[in-house]
Amino acid sequence: MKLFIQFIFLLACSPFILTFFLLAIFLDKNSLLAGFSQLISLIPGKIGSYFRVSFYRFTLEVCDKNSFIGFAAIFSQYNTEIHNGVYIGPQCNIGSCRLERNCLLGSCVHILSGKRQHNFCDPDIPVKDQGGVFEKVTIGENTWIGNGAIVMANIGKNCVIGAGSVVTKDVDDNSIVTGNPATLIKKKRHE
Repeated sequence: MKLFIQFIFLLACSPFILTFFLLAIFLDKNSLLAGFSQLISLIPGKIGSYFRVSFYRFTLEVCDKNSFIGFAAIFSQYNTEIHNGVYIGPQCNIGSCRLERNCLLGSCVHILSGKRQHNFCDPDIPVKDQGGVFEKVTIGENTWIGNGAIVMANIGKNCVIGAGSVVTKDVDDNSIVTGNPATLIKKKRHE
């Protein structure tokens, strides 16, 4: 039954997918994705998630059909990867990243495209004109990120990131971190 529903939603969003690829011939793919993302983010409930997953399966680098993308979740970089079993809560803002299997993102989680998106070294040049570097952030499998967290560094496997935390440095596997900046609370042990 689930496969049938996924197929129906793939058909329903096919005009969006086709329009996206036609416009991508002439326009910047990331800007285009951000615009489409804002539009389709407003479809509520499970219907919206099925629609978004169907669209992103063709417009992101990877989007597994067995993922969930909540209401008002917005993507800004097409090289994003969403793997099997990923849950993205409502109102998340996702930059360039790799979300490995079974990651859970609470509401309002922001994953930036690294921490060097903006240069601000020269006070005589506006920040918007100083450029920056977008880096792909990896969130390891089976990691849970609490509501309102901001992530700009890699997170290992089997981690817990506390709600409201700001992750500015890489987090090792099996870590529980919280705070601003996020600091290690304890390591998870396998028994």
